Amino acid sequence: MHIHILGVCGTFMGGIALLARQAGHRVTGSDTNVYPPMSTQLEEQGIGLMEGYHAKHLQPAPDVVVIGNALSRGNPAVEYVLDNNIPYTSGPQWLADYFLRDRWVLAVAGTHGKTTTSSILAWILEYAGLTPGFLIGGVPSNFGISARSGNAPFFVVEADEYDTAFFDKRSKFIHYKARTLVLNNLEFDHADIFPDLDAIKRQFHHLVRTVPGNGLIVHNQDEPALKEVLAQGCWTPLESFGESANATWSAQAIKKDMSQFQLLLHGEEQGVVQWSLLGRHNMQNALAALAAARHVGVPTQIGMEALASFQGVRRRMELRGVVGGVRLYDDFAHHPTAIRTTLEGLRNSVGNERIIVLFEPRSNTMKMGVHKDELADSLHMADSVYFLAPTDLSWDIVSVVNQLNEGFNCTSVDQIVRQVKSRVKSGDHILILSNGGFGGIHEKLLQALEERIAVPVV
Repeated sequence: MHIHILGVCGTFMGGIALLARQAGHRVTGSDTNVYPPMSTQLEEQGIGLMEGYHAKHLQPAPDVVVIGNALSRGNPAVEYVLDNNIPYTSGPQWLADYFLRDRWVLAVAGTHGKTTTSSILAWILEYAGLTPGFLIGGVPSNFGISARSGNAPFFVVEADEYDTAFFDKRSKFIHYKARTLVLNNLEFDHADIFPDLDAIKRQFHHLVRTVPGNGLIVHNQDEPALKEVLAQGCWTPLESFGESANATWSAQAIKKDMSQFQLLLHGEEQGVVQWSLLGRHNMQNALAALAAARHVGVPTQIGMEALASFQGVRRRMELRGVVGGVRLYDDFAHHPTAIRTTLEGLRNSVGNERIIVLFEPRSNTMKMGVHKDELADSLHMADSVYFLAPTDLSWDIVSVVNQLNEGFNCTSVDQIVRQVKSRVKSGDHILILSNGGFGGIHEKLLQALEERIAVPVV
């Protein structure tokens, strides 16, 4: 079967492409945003990538077109599919029909932490010898790939609340029919499709309704919005994780940066976890993954051992390079809560050493200004912040810049690179925050720092 994917370089649709290729199908795809790591892993798997959305990409007609949720009516490729009666479906529906129907699905939902928690969970199952399938909105370093079919029955999926497609406005996660469900947290996001938090809570309750009575819902007990969702009705056993010892799963930090903590189950000590991830949010992610893994039979001690060898996820506090004593990290955080928790973890790790943030307010919600009043506070742990505002930003970023310890509003990637290159010094930590490619700033800045070292001192 020839499958063509529109929007193939999105993290979810790229995973669909990989699964289809592993199943033996011929897979091609079109997109306008082709950049690593997704483009690299697709090409390595023999998937043909095409730039843009042109009718010629669909000639001769594929057997089915899988249409990503970023595409809408008026797109040339979409119009060609409709005009020529080419069979089409959405990514979540294709996944449900071809991969999940006979699987034990472990789904991870929430505003933040889905990618990391899904990656931890998949690794725990792998470490336990279960060889799970997975589809994750990032690339777990332990696997080097964002999706694989794995062995039956277990399949881990990152369960996104974003809408399915232009012809299906339900949240993606409704399609997955999870038996084990993690609810990490719930805040307002995706303002381009949801009018308010209540609309998102409604979709989450639709998700809760799909979990069978012999399943398990693992939820963050410290999230008020999740409590409201579950209060609307729940027909599935619950386990909780959170800050207090009265949660089913809790933890006590041993190191301030949370890289070492004591695990508690029903208030009883299970042992000490020591791993490479930082921050309270990642400690909570670990609790959720351990609970979900135990539901499919992985002993807690095995799960703890797996955490010690978990290598993280690309673009989640990923160390991209060290040049002249300057450490450069890449992170996907773009919501104020995620920015705050990421910075808090790094600050607790590096102490008083300088943290320089380069931030691209690229998400639709951020460009609409929904979180602008929270942004300065979320960045307060940084010593310096450089912004690259997109041209379609609907609010004045200077108002945020003026509230920071040291803020700069820049007009280009090259300007940021020049300024940071001239001011950075050994021992500094550069944290790049963007849910996109940020104009290749990572490699440009690393190269600029290398060049600075190569210049002889006169």
